[in-house]
Amino acid sequence: MLSNPLRARFGITGHMEYYEETDLTEIVERTAEIFDIDITHQAAVELALRSRGTPRIANRLLKRVRDYAQIKGDGLIDDVVTDQALSMLDVDHEGLDYVEKILKTMIEMYAGPVGLGTLSVNIAEERETVEDMYEPYLIQKGFILRTRTGRVATRKAYEHLGYTYEEK
Repeated sequence: MLSNPLRARFGITGHMEYYEETDLTEIVERTAEIFDIDITHQAAVELALRSRGTPRIANRLLKRVRDYAQIKGDGLIDDVVTDQALSMLDVDHEGLDYVEKILKTMIEMYAGPVGLGTLSVNIAEERETVEDMYEPYLIQKGFILRTRTGRVATRKAYEHLGYTYEEK
């Protein structure tokens, strides 16, 4: 959010990338160790895969899955418990949860280019939140494209959500 002239004064500029699955798995396992949570390696991998490349999300999901495991099971987090808990939380295998609402809105209401402002109003989110929090992941994963005329859901988005994609 810094202007280019101000950013240039730092001398070294960095670019944030999403975390790799192996790094996120390690983070989940380390957090589980700190909180004394019993988790299998496969469950940690599954949480890493569904965390949209973000440690904060991975740790949040771990805590919710832990809660589920304590109430519905014996406290052990394995791949079955993880899948059940994340399904209950509407987090799919690509890590889409609330983000799915953006794609559904684009497909069901517009089926073509839609402006960021219009999309933000439709899903009741701030424009900056959509642009800074959700959109980068969706673009990187190939679910949406930014065009001169607006945001467009890709074939991958249609297929992922079970919609028929029609070539335009």
